[in-house]
Amino acid sequence: MSEEVDFDVIVIGGGVAGAVCAYTLANKGREVLLIERAAEPGSKNLSGGVFYCRVMEQVFPDFVNVAPVERRITRNCVSLINESSFVNIDYWDKRLSEPANAVSVLRAKLDAWLLEQCEEAGVTVMPGVKVDSMIVEGQQIVGVSAGEDELRAHVVVAADGVNSFIAQQAGIRAKEPKKHLAVGVKSVIGLPRKVLEDRFNVRGNEGVAYAMVGDCTQGVAGGGFLYTNEESISIGVVMRLDDLEKSGLASSDVHDHMLNHPAIAPLLEDGTLLEYGCHLTIEDGPAMVAHDLTRPGLVIIGDAAGFTLNTGLTIRGMDLAAGSALAAAEAIEKAFQTMDFGQQSMDQYRALLDSSFVGKDMATYAKAPAFLERPGMYKDYGKLGAEVFYGIFNHDLTPRRHIRKVGLDALKASGLKLTQIVGDVLAGIRAL
Repeated sequence: MSEEVDFDVIVIGGGVAGAVCAYTLANKGREVLLIERAAEPGSKNLSGGVFYCRVMEQVFPDFVNVAPVERRITRNCVSLINESSFVNIDYWDKRLSEPANAVSVLRAKLDAWLLEQCEEAGVTVMPGVKVDSMIVEGQQIVGVSAGEDELRAHVVVAADGVNSFIAQQAGIRAKEPKKHLAVGVKSVIGLPRKVLEDRFNVRGNEGVAYAMVGDCTQGVAGGGFLYTNEESISIGVVMRLDDLEKSGLASSDVHDHMLNHPAIAPLLEDGTLLEYGCHLTIEDGPAMVAHDLTRPGLVIIGDAAGFTLNTGLTIRGMDLAAGSALAAAEAIEKAFQTMDFGQQSMDQYRALLDSSFVGKDMATYAKAPAFLERPGMYKDYGKLGAEVFYGIFNHDLTPRRHIRKVGLDALKASGLKLTQIVGDVLAGIRAL
């Protein structure tokens, strides 16, 4: 390729992955352009999420104290929700607070802060620009076209989200099948700080995150979530796209059904709707990551590459995005040492990924998506749990039954077979 370039590296996408990659390379002395489609950083992101944030300490020392995070998640609650009952497993641990393990964030705030850090590091940030195509010479990607502008670089980094058109244009993958995707519907509900802290039994900067399955999605494969911000609650549902279509339900109706559920509605009482939206997300990250992630002059990171994990207990994306960005930055810096940006040089990215927590965690949980397809997860187990606890706590003056009898009767009422439970347990052990 020609040695005449406008920038050393062009990063497409100003989310966590793109910002971390651009910032890291700029701190290594590279001239970096970051192109963001949204007019304002974070404006196209829907609310935020729970960020397992320890990876960010490698990028921004004292991240949880200097970045605009909401609350440190010290309580994690798993809820099995039925039509008129729910069973919770509620886990609190002070060790999750210091050092901070996970924080709730609002992406409009976080992304704006991240791009400010990029600009301070010397990154040229170009918001409100849509990349139309890549510039290819021979087999080498040498830049991007945006409107009438052509911008050239030694390396292009695609951090353009779950429906990455860059990955598609590069021939790395076709449009993802529906079973690899999910639709998320989320609301942000404002509550006064004291009301929120009293209602969720949190104090100071501590917060809680809920993972829910069952009637919250009306039996559709997926789950509900709720987490506390400083003065708001983020709540919603995520459902596998193919299963949602089979159900004939509308995603917005499922979301509204969850918010009106007797287990949920009291938590939202007297709240003010601040934000509402719907977006596609990744359901089977391990399958997406199995694709190539590089071309000569190109690396793909974050959601664009498929770095999302849903284990049923935790949903991770931002920490994996940041980890993939760090691996990409290291691989790109190695390429600059030899000024070789061909396929073999770019493939160093995959090797670095595989040796990092990102690649190892994706491998560990490779079977999790298949496990979460098992239908009993969304209907029968919640009912089984409720029947067991009803048998234990319902003292109606009839003679008490032994817990074994309670369990057997609950199993019969749930519709589950013992062989199915054993199979699901074994599948869960293998997957998780």
